[in-house]
Amino acid sequence: MKILGIQLNKKALVRWKIYIDRARMYIGYISFIMIAFMFLNDFKNETIRSFLDDNKLISYPAMMVVFLIFSLILGRLDTKFGFRKEEMRNASTENPVLMEILEKVNRIEKSR
Repeated sequence: MKILGIQLNKKALVRWKIYIDRARMYIGYISFIMIAFMFLNDFKNETIRSFLDDNKLISYPAMMVVFLIFSLILGRLDTKFGFRKEEMRNASTENPVLMEILEKVNRIEKSR
């Protein structure tokens, strides 16, 4: 089926979904930066607020580095505790292509 000259089939829809998922990741980075700036702008304490306003060229990049380091630490802990590995293991059991490959490997091993 074609819509506006673009072939619509399962393969094209999956490819578009992958593109959207990749874009979502980058949008997540942008939203992370926006949240960091909102956090910095939301300080009500006059001392902190005046310090941030007087030293924007130092304090804002410094806080971004702190947020980045904090994110890296969280990512490292996620990897260390094995959450990502377990998540991938569970996701792979839902993938029919990987399950088909696993079944073929198991058949090959049984035939030995």
